[in-house]
Amino acid sequence: MNFSPQAIVATITDAISQLTGYCLPNPTLYINRRSFKVIKLLGEGGFSFVYLVQDVATGRLYALKKIRCPFGSEGVQEAMKEAEMYRTFQHENVIKVVDTCVVSDKDGSKVVYIFLPYYKRGNLLDAINANLLHHTHFSEPDMLRFFRGVCYGVRALHSHRLPHVPISSREEDTSNSGIEAWDSRESRLTAHSRRQSSFALTENGTGLSDMSHHNRDVEASSGTQGNGLGFAEGNEDVVVPFAHRDIKPANVLIADDGQTPVLMDFGSMARARVKIQTRQQALYEQDLAAEQCSMPYRAPELFDVKTGTTLDEKVDIWSLGCTLYAMAYGTSPFETNQINQGGSIALAVLNGNVRFPTADQNDRYSSEFRDLIKAMLVVDPAMRLDIHQVIEQIDLLLSRPL
Repeated sequence: MNFSPQAIVATITDAISQLTGYCLPNPTLYINRRSFKVIKLLGEGGFSFVYLVQDVATGRLYALKKIRCPFGSEGVQEAMKEAEMYRTFQHENVIKVVDTCVVSDKDGSKVVYIFLPYYKRGNLLDAINANLLHHTHFSEPDMLRFFRGVCYGVRALHSHRLPHVPISSREEDTSNSGIEAWDSRESRLTAHSRRQSSFALTENGTGLSDMSHHNRDVEASSGTQGNGLGFAEGNEDVVVPFAHRDIKPANVLIADDGQTPVLMDFGSMARARVKIQTRQQALYEQDLAAEQCSMPYRAPELFDVKTGTTLDEKVDIWSLGCTLYAMAYGTSPFETNQINQGGSIALAVLNGNVRFPTADQNDRYSSEFRDLIKAMLVVDPAMRLDIHQVIEQIDLLLSRPL
């Protein structure tokens, strides 16, 4: 699988734009007879870049995720899976997808565009860094209330039930663009009314043609049908938990009210429970985690995947523990100035080596707060809290008299 020279140049151009904060002159996207102005780059990761774009007619802002797929249809399917994940979980604390499209670039490679809401307050990492910069901190109650919202979003993933969908309702409605649907009824997008738009998209006046739609043909899987998500037939109430696998402050947006967290970046999400039956499978899952899961927030069972075990949604609980620690103390417990080598972080994680500020370092948070973090950062996933227990503990802490 080799990159075409054109794809390499396009990826390098995006990367240079990210490093310099500079966008190409007058970039414009034309989508279903609507124009969108590219304002700036918001971030990047791997082959994806996120831009801030503005609807020229309405002035509304969106976050546009651009994913290059140099490996053909396999890459497109992976990118579109992320969009399907967004559509699957309809929850206040989970980001909603506005629209998607798949186009062919001038070099013949595929590009997936995912339109998402734009949150002007940025993400939790921005807030943590602002605290470090200004020598401020979150109060314990405010931090717990915000973190509880994150956990509500995670609970939606871990408690996912297969939808009971009649065959006729799986047909795609292509009559309206998702952008138009979002403008008219933003809160009513559901997993059962997925839309695909007929996009006509150009950049700087250069046409990108040969548009293709993601193939959502259902496939049989373990007695259910679905596109990797699954559909429950009959009267069964099937719980199929999903794991985010990359929960960290950078993947928690702050809604415009300044109080509501919104979980984002579902590129690494998958069905949570994976039985590891062979050494080859163990190594595959380990390599996949190394590629997709940020090291300072990665659960120990993903650093050393063992044959005969089952990976499950508890990987997210570990990441939540690291995230709450970072909210309180500025970084993950496994990300310090002293630990800057990958092996050192892995060893610290596998040993569960978590240190808190000592009394003479003026730790402003309660011992019960630290105990909650410790309960999430238990090396053995079987002994780790589940998401329901985490929320219960948060509620107990918030119910204490001030």
